[in-house]
Amino acid sequence: MTNSIREIPQSAGYLIIGSNTTENHPVIGSMIKNEVQNNKKQLVVVDPRRIELAKFADYYFPIRPGTNIAILNGFMHVIIKEGLYDKTFVDTRTEGFEDLKNTVEKYTPSYVAEICGLDNPEDIVAAARLMASMKPMALYYSMGITQFISGVNGVKSTANLQMLLGNMGVEGGGVNPLRGQNNVQGACDMGALPATYPAYQPVANEDNKKKFEAAWGAKDLSMKPGLTLVEMMNAAHAGEVKGMYIMGENPVMSDPNQQHVIEALENLELLVVQDIFLTETAQYAHVVLPSCAFLEKEGTATNTERRVQPMHRVLDPAPLVRDDWWITMQIANRMGANWEYENARDIFAEIRKVTPSYAGITYDRIEKELIQWPCPTKEHPGTQVLHRENFSRGKGLFTGVEYTAPYEETDREYPLVLTTGRVLPQFHTGTMSRNSKVLEETAPEGFVEVHPNDAINLNINDGEVVSVSTRRGSIRIKARVAGRSKANVVFIPFHFYESCANRLTVDCLDPGCKIPEYKVCACRVEKIEA
Repeated sequence: MTNSIREIPQSAGYLIIGSNTTENHPVIGSMIKNEVQNNKKQLVVVDPRRIELAKFADYYFPIRPGTNIAILNGFMHVIIKEGLYDKTFVDTRTEGFEDLKNTVEKYTPSYVAEICGLDNPEDIVAAARLMASMKPMALYYSMGITQFISGVNGVKSTANLQMLLGNMGVEGGGVNPLRGQNNVQGACDMGALPATYPAYQPVANEDNKKKFEAAWGAKDLSMKPGLTLVEMMNAAHAGEVKGMYIMGENPVMSDPNQQHVIEALENLELLVVQDIFLTETAQYAHVVLPSCAFLEKEGTATNTERRVQPMHRVLDPAPLVRDDWWITMQIANRMGANWEYENARDIFAEIRKVTPSYAGITYDRIEKELIQWPCPTKEHPGTQVLHRENFSRGKGLFTGVEYTAPYEETDREYPLVLTTGRVLPQFHTGTMSRNSKVLEETAPEGFVEVHPNDAINLNINDGEVVSVSTRRGSIRIKARVAGRSKANVVFIPFHFYESCANRLTVDCLDPGCKIPEYKVCACRVEKIEA
C-alpha cells in the first residue's frame, strides 16, 4: 500500500476493483462503507460479483472476469480525451504519457463495454468524470486484480490511473493492494520471494551477494533466482525437485490444479511440513513439525499498510510445540550452520542490519508508536505516504498495457466461467477457521453460486447437489441460486476440502510474477440425475 488505513476518512471517494472488501478485509471494508453511507463519500465498484459495497456505489460495473485492464483503459481513455487528468502532476512527476495515451486511444466506452460485457457504455464516461472530480481518490484492489495471467499488467494499470489523476503521494489517495493473509507483507519484506533478499534487494546482484555473505557468514550464495510455488510443484512432479520444506502453507488446498499438486507431493523423496494443525498438505508429509500458533509466539508482523507490529505470547504452547524460528535454527545447525539466536529480538536485530527500510524500527518504538516502513533511522518517524516528493525510480513511469484475454476461454464443452474467492466466516484454506465451532456452524460447506437464468437453463434448484467440472477434474457441491454473479459466471469459495475449488482451477502463470490464474477458467455445471 502506498497509503494508510487511517487515511480512509481523508479520501473524497474510492475506486474498489477486484476486492470483495467487506468479506475479505472487513475492517477496511466497514470503514469505507461508513464513509460512503454516513459521510456521503463517492464510490465506484468494479467486480464480476455484486459485492456488498456495490449496493452503496454511485457506479457499479459487473465486468466479465479477467477484463480489469480493459475497463481501466476505458476510464483513462475518457479522462485523457476530455482533458480531465492532472496535467501538472503528469508533466512534473511522470514520464511515458504519450505511450499511455496511444495505448488507450482505442479503448472507447463502446469497445470496452463489449469486452467487459456491460450494457451501458455511457456509465464508463460518467464514472471516469466522477473519479476525476474526487480529490483525492483512493484505489483499493486485491486478488481480483492480480490472480490472472495479466496480473502484473493489471497492477500497472491501477498505477497508471492514479498517476493520471494525480492521486499519488497525497494523503487519502494512492494505490492500495489489500493483502490476503496476516504478515504476507512482512514475509515478502524478509525475502520470502525467489528472486530477492530482504527489502527486495535482488539476488542477481554481485554487491548484494557480498553484503549478505558478510552478514550471514556464508560462502558462495547463489545469484540465480529460485522457483515460485507453482514452478516448484511442476519441478517436483517432473522429479527435478526431490524434497520440500513447507511452513505454514497448505498448497493442497491453496494451489491450482489440486490433483497435479498431490501427485507432485507424492513424488517427493522427502516432504517436511511445519504447521499448527495436521493440514491436508501435512497428511502427505514424511515428517511433521508442530509449531506455535500466533498467541503462543513472540515477534513482529508487518501488515497490509507496511506497519510493523509487536506480537506477544499470551498462552504457553503445548508440550513438544516450538517456535518456528527455533525449529528452523535447530535444523540449520544440524546441517552445519552456527546460528545462536536466543529469542525473536535477536532475529529482529539482524533484520534491522540487513533491511534498510527497517533499520530505524526497534521493539521499544513499536510498543509505543505506529511505524510504517521505510524507517531508515531511529529518529525517522516512519513513512505514512509513499512517493510524496518523487518515486523510487525518480519519475513515475506510465506503461501502456493492452487487455489480454484469459488463458482458458469457454467453449461448447465448458460453456461457463468459474471464478473463486472467499466468504466472511471462513479464512483461506480453513486451517484455523474450520477448527472454530462457531465459524464452522456459520459456514459449514461450500457452494457454487449460479445465476437464476443459468439455473433455469440447467434445470438446477437452489440447494441441489450438482457436478462442476473443468479440464482438471470434477467436484460435487450444492448449488446456490443467486443473482450476485453475471449470467454464464459461477463462483465457488475455496475454503472447503470436501468441494475443493482448486481441484478445478488452471495452473497457467503470469509470465512476470508467476502467479496462477485462480480467478477465471472454463467450466460446466451439470444436474446429477438420480
